[in-house]
Order: sequence, then C-alpha cells, then structure tokens
Amino acid sequence: MRPQLLDTPTPLHPAPRLAEALGLRPGDLWLKRDDLGGIGAGGNKLRKLEVAIAEARAVGADTLVTTGAAQSNHARLTAAVGARLGYDVVLVLGGAEPEHHRGNLLLDDLLGARLVWAGEDAGTDPAVLAAGTVAELEAEGRRVHLVPYGGTSPTTARGYATAADELREALPALAHVVVAVGSGGTMAGLVSVLGPERVLGVDTGAVDDARRTVADLLDAMGHPTRAEDLRIDTAQVGAGYGHLARSTRTAVELVARTEGVLLDATYVGRAAAGLVAATAAGTIGPGEPTVLLHTGGLPGLLGHPDLG
Repeated sequence: MRPQLLDTPTPLHPAPRLAEALGLRPGDLWLKRDDLGGIGAGGNKLRKLEVAIAEARAVGADTLVTTGAAQSNHARLTAAVGARLGYDVVLVLGGAEPEHHRGNLLLDDLLGARLVWAGEDAGTDPAVLAAGTVAELEAEGRRVHLVPYGGTSPTTARGYATAADELREALPALAHVVVAVGSGGTMAGLVSVLGPERVLGVDTGAVDDARRTVADLLDAMGHPTRAEDLRIDTAQVGAGYGHLARSTRTAVELVARTEGVLLDATYVGRAAAGLVAATAAGTIGPGEPTVLLHTGGLPGLLGHPDLG
C-alpha cells in the first residue's frame, strides 16, 4: 500500500517580480512548491519515498537503509518518513563526520536516524558500505529495505510523473519546466509525461553523466528517449556538487529579493541559475509559460560549507 507523504497537488505560485527581472512578462513564470506540505521540512523526495515505502511494505521491512552526501535532503526525508511510519532508519553518508552537525545533519539527529560515515578515504563507496550495513542488520534478524541513492529508481521516478500531471492540468499551455538534476529521477518522471522538449534539467554534479543517467531511467521506465534529445544545462556545476558557484549564489539572492522565496544552494539554486541563463540566452522567452520546480532542500542551505 502506497502512503501519502506529500500534500498534493502542491501549490503553483506566480512569480511576477522574478519574471520581470528576467525579462519575461509578469504572468509567464510560476514556482511549483514541492517544498511545501508533507513531513520532515518537505521536498521532492517525498514523492519518490511514497513508492519506496510501498516497496518496503511489500517485503515486510522494519528498517530502511539509504545513502547520500552529508547534507542529503533525501537522507533527511527518509529519516522523517521512518519516524512517521515506525521504521528504524540507517543513513550511510559520504565523507568523514563533521565536528558539528548543522543543516540536514542536525535534523537527521532530531529524527532519530543512525548515521554511518564512509570516512576520509575518497575510494570508499557509500553504496558498498550500505550493502555491508544491510548484511549486518539482516544477520541481526532485521528485515531491511535498501532505498537507492537519492531515492531514485525506475519505479520511484514514476512518482514524478504525478507532478507532471499536476502541471499539465494547472497549466495546459506550459512551455518549460526547469528542474535540478541530482540522481535523475525527478527529471525522468517529468519527461515521461511532458516530453523532453518541455523539461530543462540543470546538472548539479551529483552524478558523472546526468544526460545518460536520465536517459537510462527513461528507458527502464518504458519511455525510451535519446540522451541527445534531453535538454540539460551543464554550465551551473561550477567547482562541483558540494561547492557554491557564483551563478548559483546570484540566482538564490535574486529569487529571495524578488519573491521572498528561499532556495537551497545545491539543487534549486542551481536550477534557478539555469533559468537565469536560459532567459539570457533567449531559449526561454516572453510569452512562454514557465515553471521553476522548487524541490525543497532549505535545511541544506543552512549547513552549506561555503555560506556563513
């Protein structure tokens, strides 16, 4: 049975001052607020976790294990879902444990998750460590469901097909939806319904090849799409996934100062930077209804090492 973790349809808020700042018409731009509603401070991962929890229930799991970066929004929301539904949660996080837990890490602690750290060795693969953790727990008699990195699989990506349906119903003339690409499931779900021409993905550097990652997911979902047909902006990665690019900081400030909406610096901030770049280049122009998908992640902003 699939639980409802996010209050849907999520709000669609007009963003007229941001639109005008970008050279669009006031009625051209909306924010899809997947950061609002639900539990654990909200976010797009809840749509995927609804599917993951249905899978966990099907195998009678009592424990959830997943992987992510130290400031993983997916890890935080897995911890929240576990607290809500009565699962033990183990988060296998990349890198070494920081001296102070801030941002998502602070919330992971509050939500009662157990944290396992991959350590300083860059060669330590959190996925391998997670598999070992699952084996240890099962040897103790636990029934474990391993939720994939970012909550993304061909089945959980279908959770974002429902978001695409919401957009299509609310904005029949939708021309563009701009979304950050992490593990690829959110973009894949949107493209499966809206087609590649209406979805602009902005690479965050979370995976080595965002275009191939999304194309492979779509193929596994039964929606084969050529990688070269996907619209993906790779120019906002900067120094890498965990670093704050100048274009992202500028975009985060612009959205805050025109709409009073706060974005994280890893995902939605990069998506906003991609929107700024697309309007400057003319690939998104006046008269083209456009949505910036706010996938949540604000706690990560408060723990970002390049801010403060």
